[in-house]
Amino acid sequence: MELDLINMLATDISSACTQVPAGVKNVTSLIIMVVQIVVPILLIIWGMIDFTKAVIGQNEDKIKEAQKVFIKRLIAAAVVFLTVTIVKLLINLVGTVGAENAQDSGSLTNCIDEFINGV
Repeated sequence: MELDLINMLATDISSACTQVPAGVKNVTSLIIMVVQIVVPILLIIWGMIDFTKAVIGQNEDKIKEAQKVFIKRLIAAAVVFLTVTIVKLLINLVGTVGAENAQDSGSLTNCIDEFINGV
């Protein structure tokens, strides 16, 4: 029964995916790409600015605090950068679990791939 629900969901998504204009998929892909590139860079730059301010101020407590903030921002940048990859992996796993044949698993995966990578 669970597999039927997943197959039905995959079929509905694949049929709905063909109705979405290519422009929407391309804009979504562009937004994802910009977020994946710009956000980690900004987080690292802000962390470097905070760290530089603390070092120039020569205050040990501020330097330790800046180190903690900088490490948290590096981790956040890595998470933002890897989010798309993790989502694609999860969609591939979920799509292949309920698919009875390769065509079913490909339709859901292809739909998500079009939104992430563009048409």
